[in-house]
Amino acid sequence: MPSKIAIAASLAVSAGLVSSCAPTGEPNSTLAYAQDRARCEAASALGSLGATAKATWVEADGTLPAFCEVTAMLSPEQGSGIGVVYRLPVGWNGKMLGLGGGGWAGNITLDAAKPGLTAGYATAQTDGGHASTTPFENPWVVDPVKAKDFSWRAIHEMTVAGKALVAAYYGTGLDRSYFHGCSTGGRMALMEAQRFPNDYDAIISQAPVYTLQVQTSAVLRNNLFAQPGAALGAEGAKLVSDAVLKSCDAKDGVADGVIADPRACRWNPQELLCKPGATGGCLTQPQVNALQIAYDGVLAADGTFAQLPLSRGGEAGWAAFVAINGDRKEFSNGGGTGGLVPVLWPGKQVDLNSLTPAQVVEGRASAFAKMYEAGDPNLTPFFARGGKLLMWHGESDPGPSPVGTIDYVEAVKRTDPAGAAKGL
Repeated sequence: MPSKIAIAASLAVSAGLVSSCAPTGEPNSTLAYAQDRARCEAASALGSLGATAKATWVEADGTLPAFCEVTAMLSPEQGSGIGVVYRLPVGWNGKMLGLGGGGWAGNITLDAAKPGLTAGYATAQTDGGHASTTPFENPWVVDPVKAKDFSWRAIHEMTVAGKALVAAYYGTGLDRSYFHGCSTGGRMALMEAQRFPNDYDAIISQAPVYTLQVQTSAVLRNNLFAQPGAALGAEGAKLVSDAVLKSCDAKDGVADGVIADPRACRWNPQELLCKPGATGGCLTQPQVNALQIAYDGVLAADGTFAQLPLSRGGEAGWAAFVAINGDRKEFSNGGGTGGLVPVLWPGKQVDLNSLTPAQVVEGRASAFAKMYEAGDPNLTPFFARGGKLLMWHGESDPGPSPVGTIDYVEAVKRTDPAGAAKGL
């Protein structure tokens, strides 16, 4: 498997994308500040947001500049309700920053916009076309219109309306438009590059949940550690993590408590198998088997992963997204896959506790999957217009596997080597 994904380099560049253009001081004058505030009062009538638009002036608080917050509900077709929030700061740097959501979206937070606002960006956010109280709640997915909005339309509609609003508000065109998203936002980022190459000049896709393999992997991992005797628990996870670190830490020539390249670490969990009569500080055979499968992943008959591999060295953090205690309960509840059963396997009774690789392949061939997944490696139109795509992924991520991101990057390179050399 190729080792170059330029994670650190991309992270540094993506951070600079926001930080290097920060405004250097306060608004030029009290008059300019007053003009911004007065302009905000009329902002709801600007652009193409329609009658639902509402503008609110927000004073500077010592950490953020003053800004005009504009909210609206976009409805490109009957039944669609795409909530959007735009924040237009004093000391604007001439650019717009679109921001992706997390989980199954459904809410919009100021915290996500703070770094951009601080750097002078006009920010744009959407709820993905529905409201939710928890990040992995998705009962709306059975509504075809809302499913379409979440899958790809909401971000595009937010972007088009946002550009028009920002240009009208500041009275000038945008210098640049950027997009940054992590997890679900990373999928949204890729969807923009694939479907709407003219929306953004540069896109940051971080740990993208671009394929339903992420959700099916969550379910299958939970099932894996629910097998008799396979539960690892926090104590077992630390035991394994310590053993992996001891085995692979110095492979990069420096024993610093960091495994530089987990993919080069081939530690075998069989090394911790309990000797006859041992009762602690070791692993049972079912635990060893479960770990090996977690590291290797599970392939379906068509050669695709039904369960993506996890990296060696990240075991101590698995519990956030993997039910290693054997009860099938973790933060994401199997990535919210339970709510997807009606759209992935319409008309069928699928028991996720016994999900099979064949069922994963079937679900990924559904109409919903074809609309939701953002795995198209053809980014030639985006690269041809000078677009830049920065991707990075934590090697020990227990949710979306870095293997999926690496696979996508390599597919893009194979599809358009020249374009990827300039734009990826």
